[in-house]
This record gives sequence, C-alpha cells and structure tokens, in this order.
Amino acid sequence: MQQRSIFLRKRSSSTEEGFTLIELLVVLVIIGILAGYVGPRIMGHPEEAKRTMTAAQISGLETALETYRLDNGSYPSTEQGLQALIEPPTAGKLPSKWREGGYMAKGKVPKDPWGNEYVYLSPGSHTDFDIISYGADGESGGEGTDADINNWELE
Repeated sequence: MQQRSIFLRKRSSSTEEGFTLIELLVVLVIIGILAGYVGPRIMGHPEEAKRTMTAAQISGLETALETYRLDNGSYPSTEQGLQALIEPPTAGKLPSKWREGGYMAKGKVPKDPWGNEYVYLSPGSHTDFDIISYGADGESGGEGTDADINNWELE
C-alpha cells in the first residue's frame, strides 16, 4: 500500500502544471477589452475610452498575429488580411500549420470602437506588419479624436 502512494506522488510531481504564455496573453487581452467597455461608464470620457479600447484591440491582434507567425513561419499577407486569423487563407502563401479554431478568441476580427475595420498591411511600412484604426472620422490622418491609432506608436 505504501509503495502505491509513493508511485502516485512521483507521478503527480512529474506532471507540469501552470498556464501557457498564450493563455496568459489571452487573459490580459480580455481584461484590456473589458476595461475598455467598463471604463467609459465609470470615467465619463467616452472618446478617451474608445482610444484606450482601440489600443487594447490592436494589442490583441498583434498577439494573434505573432501566434499565427509562430505556427506558420510568416504573417498573413495584406491580401489575406486579418481574416486569416479566423479562417484558413485560400490565396497567397498558404499556412502549413493553421490552428484549428483560428487565432481569435471569439472567432471574429473585431471592428474598432467606431465600427470601422482595422487596416492591415504586411509587410508594413513601420514594422513587420502595420495595424491602423483611422479614429472617429474613419479617414487617414486627423487630430484629437480623429487621429489615427496604429501599432507602431503604441507602447
């Protein structure tokens, strides 16, 4: 009987427990998105909160794109777009190890808080890929709430 309990202890101590990096990143992105939704109601600054939420969404897209690259060796092309994160691309360089279920937690690519699609360029002009929200006016450029938000200027 004692030998059996020793065997069980050894077996349970040999299993590794904990969270993967991807799981932790997904949780952080979810917390960021929730903060973007709750923040405006608490702070009373809806435009500032939308810009914060946009930064959190861009960060989540960056994480998904990095995971895609780790699985497949490259980022989706501009032609494949962010849609490659939720369904396997059918054009361009096809991914060799596309993850079943995709790379986005809810199975869809979010729109920015103003209801516009994010602009995705790969290769980007500033980094390996560029992700851009055109802000409140939905047009390139602008100042204040209309200013663009992009991944290469986020901290």
